[in-house]
Amino acid sequence: MPEKSDNPKNFWQELRRRKVFRVLAIYAGIAYIIIEVVNNLVDPLHLPVWVATLIILLLAVGFPIAAIFAWIFDFTTEGIVRTAPVEETEQKVPLIKPARKSRLKASDFIIAALIVIVAILVWPKIFNRNSLESLISSDGRISVAVMPFQNMTSDTTWDIWQSGIQNELIASLTNSEELKVRQTETVNSIMRSRDITNYASIAPSVASTISQKLDASVLVYGGITQAGNIVRVNTQLINPKNEEVIKSFQIESPDSEEMIFNIIDSLSAQVKDFLIISKLEQEKPVDDRYTTPTSSPEAYRYFMYGQKAFNNTDFTTAINYYLQAIAIDSSFYSAITMLSVAYYNISQIDKAKEWCLKVYDKRNQMDIGQNIHLSWLYAMYFETPNEEIKYCNQLLELDDQYPPFYYELGRIYVALNQYDKAITVMSKALDIYKKWESKPRWAYDYIMLGFSYHETGQYRKEKKLYKKAEQDFPDSYYVPQRQAILALTEEDTVAANRYIEKCISIAEDISLPVVDTKFGLAYIYTEGGYLDKAEDCYREAISTEPENPSCLNNLGWFLIHEDRNIDEGVELMDKALKIRPNSYLYLENKGEGLYKQGKYNEALDLLEKSWELRPVYNHSSFLLLEKVKKAVAEQLNN
Repeated sequence: MPEKSDNPKNFWQELRRRKVFRVLAIYAGIAYIIIEVVNNLVDPLHLPVWVATLIILLLAVGFPIAAIFAWIFDFTTEGIVRTAPVEETEQKVPLIKPARKSRLKASDFIIAALIVIVAILVWPKIFNRNSLESLISSDGRISVAVMPFQNMTSDTTWDIWQSGIQNELIASLTNSEELKVRQTETVNSIMRSRDITNYASIAPSVASTISQKLDASVLVYGGITQAGNIVRVNTQLINPKNEEVIKSFQIESPDSEEMIFNIIDSLSAQVKDFLIISKLEQEKPVDDRYTTPTSSPEAYRYFMYGQKAFNNTDFTTAINYYLQAIAIDSSFYSAITMLSVAYYNISQIDKAKEWCLKVYDKRNQMDIGQNIHLSWLYAMYFETPNEEIKYCNQLLELDDQYPPFYYELGRIYVALNQYDKAITVMSKALDIYKKWESKPRWAYDYIMLGFSYHETGQYRKEKKLYKKAEQDFPDSYYVPQRQAILALTEEDTVAANRYIEKCISIAEDISLPVVDTKFGLAYIYTEGGYLDKAEDCYREAISTEPENPSCLNNLGWFLIHEDRNIDEGVELMDKALKIRPNSYLYLENKGEGLYKQGKYNEALDLLEKSWELRPVYNHSSFLLLEKVKKAVAEQLNN
């Protein structure tokens, strides 16, 4: 008589006989592979974050179901059959088993294959438990990406600190020479390109993928929680390649926004100390505790609102928020710096300079990133392109994955007529956007590179570039404008007319004034080499508004600059200057006309006056002034 089946030993043997362990091992291996595949595909395929969670839950529910089916059924050569009870099996077993060679079953091959696959996936996470030294980049620094922190409380007033803590950590870590920190706009740009607006949806796997796109070897990931009247900020340092948690931190304080800066300062010091000490492998005093630029949460709140408006190119709204932040804290350097930039972007250069000067002398009190950025801004207002280039390169040393400063470098090189250098850096900016699977922030990333291709005769590359620009910015006026110029240069008048019609259509859609539309067409024909048509457009504009100083200036400049009718051009400039006598642009254009008439001394007087009135450096104007000075000197020597 067989032993009772409720004996634990018999139950264990029965599980083995029914191959439950074998089935569960196969199920677990396949489930693990599915989870790994899903985690790697969610971000590239832009799937919702909940997809991975749903699949894990379904696989977990399926585990006990697989155990039950394994107990009841068996896979045989005759198909799926119900597993016979142990009594029936024993009755069928002969007293003497014939000797036979053991044969490998299909399930053995499946288990072996699963073991190999799982081992490949698990090996890096178990046996490659790296120290930070293995994460050091080729330049000897640790590259770090800080994600926005998640507000996991039920209090929405903490939402502003999701970006706030991220910004302050980035500013603090940037001060260290041992770290290369991806700047806030770099991180947030790639999130916007993936339509990530809800920070609560940034799972560690998603954050890790973003960090890898940014070539960051350490991910800083955290959240804000609340328990009673205590607020906690939890932070993890993660290796984005294998999602291994390298180090965890937790800082807490009473529930008060006034205490948030204490939390940030403490967290910044701990994270920085750990990263630096781990890199250097020895205890090292770090005596550069970060000081936040404001102690007022309310001022910081307005600053963050301004940053959001600025990133959406709503500069007027941004200015209002920055001014509110400064009204609360007059020494809030970050808000003052961004206010200057916002004024510059709406062409209020005098106000931009005024606010820049208010903080420039205090730049050494700022973090290194703000210091260099302010120095670059000052150089743009008051110095030459050489200083701008120097500071742009320093900013790229801090974060070489930030496309806007590759664009700024390209813009400067174009102004200096150094088109090969412009092509190199502008191409780098587009390469980064491509890596991010994102379009550039605006059409001028394409236009500036296309202009450089055009000036160096690389028309095929230029044409290909504009095709991509058409896809990313279908409503841009400037893309078909450059396409029309290229077509005219290649004498393809059919294509040129098509692009010109598109420019006119867009101009009508945005209600562009008639004279401005004519100016745009004249520019196309001038750049394309069709000067007669360009002159017709300028004359049509001036016939529409004969007293408009812009119309007088544009036609006058064209006649002088293109040597069409210098005398008439100078007369038109005289009319324009009667209306706007202190226009540095009108003075320069008349000065060029006088120079071409051989009136060098008169030309020099106007050009020097124009130069003094000019708000920022212009290289073409500088070259013209130097040419006229040389002509005056030669005339005196003769």
